[in-house]
This record gives sequence, structure tokens and C-alpha cells, in this order.
Amino acid sequence: MPHGIDRDTPTLSWRIIPPEARWAAMVLSLMVLVALCAPWIAPYPPSAQLDIRHLSEHGPSWSHLFGTDSYSRDVFSRAVYGARVSLSVAGVATFIMMTIGTAVGAVAGYSRAWIDAVLMRMVDAFMAIPRVLLLIVIVALWPELPVWALIVVIGLTGWFNLSRIVRGQVLALRTEEYVVAAESLGARRLRILWRHILPNVWPTILAAASLELGAVIVIEAGLSYLGLGVRPPAASWGNLIYDGAGAVQRLWWLSVFPGVLIALTAVSASVIGDALRERIDPRTVVS
Repeated sequence: MPHGIDRDTPTLSWRIIPPEARWAAMVLSLMVLVALCAPWIAPYPPSAQLDIRHLSEHGPSWSHLFGTDSYSRDVFSRAVYGARVSLSVAGVATFIMMTIGTAVGAVAGYSRAWIDAVLMRMVDAFMAIPRVLLLIVIVALWPELPVWALIVVIGLTGWFNLSRIVRGQVLALRTEEYVVAAESLGARRLRILWRHILPNVWPTILAAASLELGAVIVIEAGLSYLGLGVRPPAASWGNLIYDGAGAVQRLWWLSVFPGVLIALTAVSASVIGDALRERIDPRTVVS
């Protein structure tokens, strides 16, 4: 088999995803499409104050599907643009986590014992610190945190568990016959890792990343809600919820609609990750 990929390695296709995960994939795809097409979907600019005197704090209607806020801004438009911000933060941060976690885990699993020990003790030390607490401390020390820095901070604090998953997979694969054969032929260790081992690990990485994507969306929303994430007037789902937090009973639409969008997106990503993990891990497959 080319690239050392075992014939029994599970392949990812639409047919192997359970029906509930297909619906989740469609929901997540719809959210991404809305984020990409925000300028054409949103009826108003996200920060436009339409009529501070007559349109302030209006409930949902045909002209304003999600109502308006205290500054007469259209909440639907802000939610659409908020999808662009929230999904961008979650997507790029997850990519950073995948890259670092895969690199550290692969090197630890395929290197000499002392390198593995040093890297894993470092990971253990970081995992001992609660991630949310670490994020709050870092973000609080940088009051005017730009969005790109928020993405980097979230990405740099979330790769530890993935590195352990990748390490376990690499340890299991390094004794396979095609890896031993490549080593006996004098192939470089980096080439063996890149061409023969990682292609068998990437489905597991993808499943873990899907699960992490949902968690990152919630983390970004929580930081923005606390005023430590995306700063107003830029719209994200988290600070949209914060806009209505002080008057939930009277202005319920300010928090409910962004909250539903967060829940739908996070649950969809988690369902996809669980489905992929069940299909990839043979111990979870019922024969």
C-alpha cells in the first residue's frame, strides 16, 4: 500500500457518518456559509444605529428578525457578523492546536525515550493548570487584546490533550511492519513519520479537532461575555449575550438568539467529533 497506509485503516466518507452526525454537518456547514456570506445576508451593517429614538429595544419582528438592542442596532445583522468572528476565532485556534499538538505528540512518540519523557512531563505540567483559569489570567494581563492575539492565546493553551492522543497512536504504529521495513531500508526518521505514520493518525486528529472546535466556540463566547475576548463594537456571539445579560426578562432576545446559535454550533461540532471517533476507534465499534 502506498505511504505505508494499512488496508484496515478506517477511511472517512459521508456514508460512514451516522444520520445524526450528517444533520450536524449540515448545521455546521450552514453556519460557516452564513459567516462567509455575512455582507450579503445581513440587512444592515453590524454597528449601524438605525434610529436610536424609535427603534431602540424593539422585539423580534418581520423587519428585525432578532429584534434590536439599546442602541437600535439590528441584532440579526450583528449575529450574522458575529458568526464570522466567532467561527474564525474557533477555526484558526483549533488549527493552531492541531498543528502544535500533532507535532509534539508525533515527535514524542517516535523519538528516543528521554525526549519523550521531557515532552510528556512538560505536557503534564501544563495540563495541571485549568485552561479557563490560565486564559483568564493571560487575557486579563493584556487589557486591549486584539482578535489575532486572542486566537493565538486560545490555540497555545489547548493542544496538550491532543499531543497525548497523537503520541499514543504513534507509539502503536511505530512497530508496524511497513514502518520497520522503511527503517531497514534506511529511510530518514522524519520521512517515515511524515509519509508512513501520520497518514494513519490524521483521522484520529480530525475527530479530536472536531470535538475541540465546539469547546473553543464556547470558550471564546465565555471570554467575550466576561469582557475579555472580542471587544465591542465588534460583534461576536459572546458579547451579544453580554449585551442582554442585565435585562434578560425584558430584553430576552438579545441573549436567547446568540445563545441558540452558540449551542447549535458547539453541539454540531461535538456530534461530528463523537461520530468520527466511534468510526475510527475499533474499541467503540460494535460488530
